[in-house]
Amino acid sequence: MTVTATSVDQPDQLQPQPAPGARGSRLLRLVPAAASALCGVLLYVSFPPRTLWWLALPAFAGLGWVLRGRSWKAALGLGYLFGLGFLLPLLVWTGVEVGPVPWLALAAVEAVFVALVAVGVAAVSRLPVWPVWAAAMWIAGEAVRARVPFRGFPWGKIAFGQADGVFLPLAAVGGSPVLGFGVVLCGFGLYEAGRLIAEQRRTRVLRRAAATAALLSVAVPVAGAVAARALVSDGAENGTATVAVIQGNVPRSGLEFNAQRRAVLDYHARETHKLAADVRAGRAAKPDFVLWPENSSDIDPFEYPDAALVIEQAAKDIGVPISVGGVVERDGKLLNEQILWDPVKGPTHTYDKRQIQPFGEYLPLRSLIGAINPNWTSMVRQDISPGRKPGVFDFDGVKVGLATCYEAAFDWAVRDTVTHGAQMISVPSNNATFDRSEMTYQQLAMSRIRAVEHSRTVTVPVTSGVSAIIMPDGRITQRTGMFVPAYLVQKVPLRTSTTPATKLGILPEMALVLVAAGGIGWAVGSGLRARRAGAA
Repeated sequence: MTVTATSVDQPDQLQPQPAPGARGSRLLRLVPAAASALCGVLLYVSFPPRTLWWLALPAFAGLGWVLRGRSWKAALGLGYLFGLGFLLPLLVWTGVEVGPVPWLALAAVEAVFVALVAVGVAAVSRLPVWPVWAAAMWIAGEAVRARVPFRGFPWGKIAFGQADGVFLPLAAVGGSPVLGFGVVLCGFGLYEAGRLIAEQRRTRVLRRAAATAALLSVAVPVAGAVAARALVSDGAENGTATVAVIQGNVPRSGLEFNAQRRAVLDYHARETHKLAADVRAGRAAKPDFVLWPENSSDIDPFEYPDAALVIEQAAKDIGVPISVGGVVERDGKLLNEQILWDPVKGPTHTYDKRQIQPFGEYLPLRSLIGAINPNWTSMVRQDISPGRKPGVFDFDGVKVGLATCYEAAFDWAVRDTVTHGAQMISVPSNNATFDRSEMTYQQLAMSRIRAVEHSRTVTVPVTSGVSAIIMPDGRITQRTGMFVPAYLVQKVPLRTSTTPATKLGILPEMALVLVAAGGIGWAVGSGLRARRAGAA
């Protein structure tokens, strides 16, 4: 007869108990996750309106510490936390008027790109001179984000947080990709230098080649920025022009900024008449031309004669051409348009915004979004169609390039105004829908980067502020407050020379993408060889 043992419940004291250090061990495992999210927040704090640009360096140094040597799964999660820590606070303005769901969805999607970049950084982190490969990986991620989905969303490029930093002159060398690469390389280089110093103290062995590479990762971007200062100038090359920027203000902030018919247009006309009176009284210099913001005419002046009359009277009073922003309908299409309005000839030229904003000016996936929330589709009842041609207005011999609002974030949309002859650049904007959020300061910083990138004066006329005049060296010489009527008048330099960034265009970005691809190829090849050697 066989006797079998049956299981019985053991007393609590016989159950396996956690080791005394188990809880501490679990907490230690959370340190990289917490550090990754905090480094993302640190990167956000480095962005405008704060001038703490240098915080980007410890942010990337911390990210390098978190990712070095990680598996791809761990890197994916840690990178996603870094992306959320950075993008959630950076993009909070997108939910100011439409609630938290679009904001959270946008940040969640954009953080996926950061997570994928983190996988690449972890993969190359064991290679020689890994900070170079890793920094190129980050710029490759930005290049993808600027193109997909829905024609891209480049908000949050590292370069856009560096308008007050020592690395700013690098924008003239190779645009926002080279500026961003220099910052990220320096941050990763700082971590690698610190890691090698700690290793040398522990082992008493200094790997000179690795230490030299780490130090160069820090020194080369700084030295390059210092050398690039020779490319930055605010001198006039083709004379000067006296420009006036009008900020008329709006009756209310938010999505209903233009709910009161013609109020926005009347406000901008009123401020222009005030400028004309001050010119006649000798309190202001007479401008050569006047720049109004995007959506400064809240009704179509081609359809409504009363709107056209208001603009015509303002142009005749000031006696010079005005660039007017409005949404117009032509050939069955809705266009976000800048109109060159001459005091004698009336409207003569137009520029239609080419890079239109998804979910703001047109609605992708309309049927799907309508099924989720019909109210969202009612906010964009008709899609705005994109323009096709670069915008360069000729104001009696002064050529002004136009990049309307959201377009300032896209390298190509600003560059091709300069390659088509612009002697200065204007970024007419309407930020009234985002209230007093950080959005307007983030966008203003982009315009400062563009000024240095192409060595051009940049004006920023905004309906509700902050409007500004920016010199070709990135300095803001005049600015307005928010939600106040104001005008700015200034003599600005006109320039026709081109920086290396303007000449090279997309080539620096392409080169860095190829460097990133080369690093991934090397890392994958090294991993395969190691596996084969282990199997053998």
